Amino acid sequence: MHHGFVYSFKQIELYCNNVSGGRTVKRAFEFGRTYVVRPKGKHQATVVWLHGLGDNGSSWSQLLETLPLPNIKWICPTAPTQPISIFGGFPSTAWFDVGDLSEDAPDDLEGLDASAAHVANLLSTEPADIKLGVGGFSMGAAIALYSATCFALGKYENGNLYPSNLSAIVGLSGWLPCAKLERVEEAARRIASLPILLCHGRGIHLDLSCVDVVDLLHQQDQETN
Repeated sequence: MHHGFVYSFKQIELYCNNVSGGRTVKRAFEFGRTYVVRPKGKHQATVVWLHGLGDNGSSWSQLLETLPLPNIKWICPTAPTQPISIFGGFPSTAWFDVGDLSEDAPDDLEGLDASAAHVANLLSTEPADIKLGVGGFSMGAAIALYSATCFALGKYENGNLYPSNLSAIVGLSGWLPCAKLERVEEAARRIASLPILLCHGRGIHLDLSCVDVVDLLHQQDQETN
């Protein structure tokens, strides 16, 4: 599976313009190619699977095709190529910008909303009787968990309504953006009914915000029941 960084001449040019004070181009989100793995059996669920920073949908679609899960349709989109602040503005495929790895770092709300909306749009054409899920690795897991937040609140951070009725969330080696949420009773009930699987390797640092949020959700679920 490809996890390296391969850049075109245009991407290098964008980087040079950024670091040398070149002309600033208005931010746009142009998502890359989407890869689809069709179910080999009866179609019962559709999962949008999101790659990590610097990767693409192709590598994950090849892996997911080998899994013995014949009833799942996998949709593997590719993130936009955009300048990444933590890389000094060097461009990479990313679902949102990352400027700081600290827990108190500001979130790229515009990027988070754009990617979560793209995921919801990919799910919008699925049949009504099909269960819908979102999963991902690393930065992709962050978008999956952010999608769960939008589902629970019923809206994106920008106030637009969240349209998808999610049935499952999977996050591998990820974290939860916008972890500092105010308690909302209806959101607590909705998130308590949504199965969420979080997996981390033993050698991977677990963002404390994920632990805090899981504890918070359990606490709110107990208080509302």
